[in-house]
Amino acid sequence: MNGRGAGRGQSVDDGIELPAPAKLNLFLHVVGRRPDGYHELQTVFQFIGLADRVRIARRADTLLRRTIAIPGVAEADDLVIRAAQLLRDEFGIEEGADIGVEKRIPLGGGLGGGSSDAASALVGLDRLWDLGMDADRLAALAARLGADVPVFVRGLAAWAEGVGERLVPVVLEQPWYVLIVLPFAVSTADVFRSRALTRNTPRFRISQLPGSGTGDRESSARIERLLATAHNDCEPVVREMHPPVGEALDWLSRYSRARMTGTGATVFAPFGARERAVEIARAVPAPWRGLVTRGLNQSPLRERAGWTPARDAAGPPHSPWGVAKRQGTGL
Repeated sequence: MNGRGAGRGQSVDDGIELPAPAKLNLFLHVVGRRPDGYHELQTVFQFIGLADRVRIARRADTLLRRTIAIPGVAEADDLVIRAAQLLRDEFGIEEGADIGVEKRIPLGGGLGGGSSDAASALVGLDRLWDLGMDADRLAALAARLGADVPVFVRGLAAWAEGVGERLVPVVLEQPWYVLIVLPFAVSTADVFRSRALTRNTPRFRISQLPGSGTGDRESSARIERLLATAHNDCEPVVREMHPPVGEALDWLSRYSRARMTGTGATVFAPFGARERAVEIARAVPAPWRGLVTRGLNQSPLRERAGWTPARDAAGPPHSPWGVAKRQGTGL
């Protein structure tokens, strides 16, 4: 395969630049454990405006190289390099690529930055190498990299079940969020290994999602009701392992209903007005960092990917997507 089209996205030296947005888990229920040891989960993903930038350029040789190092992550273990190798192996590509990720999403914060970077790398390389994959095929391939990589490929807010591989697109309100970023990472593996983790939360129903389909972009009321109805089973475990997470949750809960995303360490709360969110973020005490960002039902990657109705078989909101079984814990 030796296509030369730069594809969609911004052209950079015969290459492509794409956003890789973060996500929030608006809740995270652990509803069981499977015989293979993986946990059965229920969650809702919503994207936010905070995003990394993924830049991909051709090489004259066949090597896959990372142009920006990530502290503590070897190049061979970097998910964007693994994504590139997976795509190249799948199609027998003989071209190389340089891949650079400008990190803005905190590492180990439960915001899905690594998975989002991998999804954007898959989309960008699909364009760079002129493979012409649609959303279904690319999402199925993405599932081999991790549970939440497919949702970043598809680019729509989604209800997720199983180990995160069964996705249903949903429409939610899009409030302003205040994030509190803590100066450390939380190990997902340690959280899911904990004996204190609740593993039998009663199953939630998608019909219980409040405000689905509303077009009101300025109110956070329905998101707050969802946060009041559902919860994150990992929060008590992380509070015990990392007390500052609990302190941040308690501080932010003075202003709006706060939750931890994924297995932490980042916590968030919704606000109806940007001005109020900015006011609260500025008051976040050191050494924590306050950020303001918008909730998004559609990822900025989706438009760049060109997942139009003709190319995306997802169907309307509340229509299930079939996605292949994943590897790893994700979330």
